[in-house]
Amino acid sequence: MIIPTSPVPVFFALLLALATSKVLIWRFGAPKVQGRFVTIDGLRGYLAFLVFLHHSCIWYFYLRTSQFDSPPSNFMANIGRASVSMFFMITGFLFFTKIINEKKKGIDWIKLYVSRILRLTPLYLFAMLLLFVTVAVMSDFTLAQSPATLTANALRWMSFASFGEPDLNGIGETKLILAGVPWTLAYEWAFYLSLRLLAVATGSIPVLPVLIVGFIGALDFIHLDTDLRFVGPFFSGIIAALLCRHARFRRIAETRGASLIAISAIAVALILFPTAYARIPFALLSLSFALIAGGATLFGTLTNQLSRMLGELAYSIYLLHGFILFALFNFVIGIQNAKLFTPLEHWLVISLATPLLVFVSYTTFRFIEKPAMQQTDNVSRWVRQKLFARRGSALEESL
Repeated sequence: MIIPTSPVPVFFALLLALATSKVLIWRFGAPKVQGRFVTIDGLRGYLAFLVFLHHSCIWYFYLRTSQFDSPPSNFMANIGRASVSMFFMITGFLFFTKIINEKKKGIDWIKLYVSRILRLTPLYLFAMLLLFVTVAVMSDFTLAQSPATLTANALRWMSFASFGEPDLNGIGETKLILAGVPWTLAYEWAFYLSLRLLAVATGSIPVLPVLIVGFIGALDFIHLDTDLRFVGPFFSGIIAALLCRHARFRRIAETRGASLIAISAIAVALILFPTAYARIPFALLSLSFALIAGGATLFGTLTNQLSRMLGELAYSIYLLHGFILFALFNFVIGIQNAKLFTPLEHWLVISLATPLLVFVSYTTFRFIEKPAMQQTDNVSRWVRQKLFARRGSALEESL
């Protein structure tokens, strides 16, 4: 018998997602192995997909209680929380590693920020389009707020939710349209801006105008929330970056024993604790992440083609799964019908939605994300030419 919080549908849906990845690889080819951190590339997809399953479980209870809260199960609640924490760890790890690696030759700050803008913004704008159109449809294309209020609230959404996720045009709980995930991007941007201060910590002293950006990032963190639940994972990633610079640690991480430890630590954090944000599960997740970053493949799981394909689609899966769930239950099935589903029927619907989510994510990656990322060098050169008419200035060199 399937209960709403059973872990069985999670593993079944994961198998369906991997099977869909197999179809995509058969049709379009496998993603290329890029960079040193192939295990992290494989990890991303699982994290994004687990957030989808976390919200899928929440929807079962939301349909019956109208409360969009964490599920009454350690495992189902923590697969979402732990995934968000590990996403932040990935960000801290990759960008602190980049700062250290490029310290001697000088960090190309313009290219770094252009790459972040082109990586995150195009798909986010697409998600905002889906959000605004959905609000318009649900409000029958009539204004329920003043144009000024609606514009102000829309701009708050457009700012990567740095100023909240307000209801739009009288549609209650607007954030459910995207499952409330944009708030994590606000933290990502705060960290990106703070990178200038981290560069100082490595001994790189930028000029004052450049340093000011770092202080803005620090203030942004304070503005959002200085809760260690959300700031701490970035520092775990930084610690992992420092550990992975040692060949001995990498040799240990690449052993089968390290993969076993990483899997065990993740399992304990997900199952035995009410929240993955508590100290012990957070430490276990940090340990697991450090080992994965160092080369633990989890017995080859993170480095195979299926995982890497899912990882390539991680941002689309993460940002768009909420819309697919919202549209599915509101416009396709209907709220009243979905309320009557048994747990088995609910999870069968989620399973059927899994290939759709993966195919949609592949489409948005291929036609929105990838083309934008490929323009990083061109846009960086254009920005540099516009900002600096004279070569060799101190500010140009610092950027």
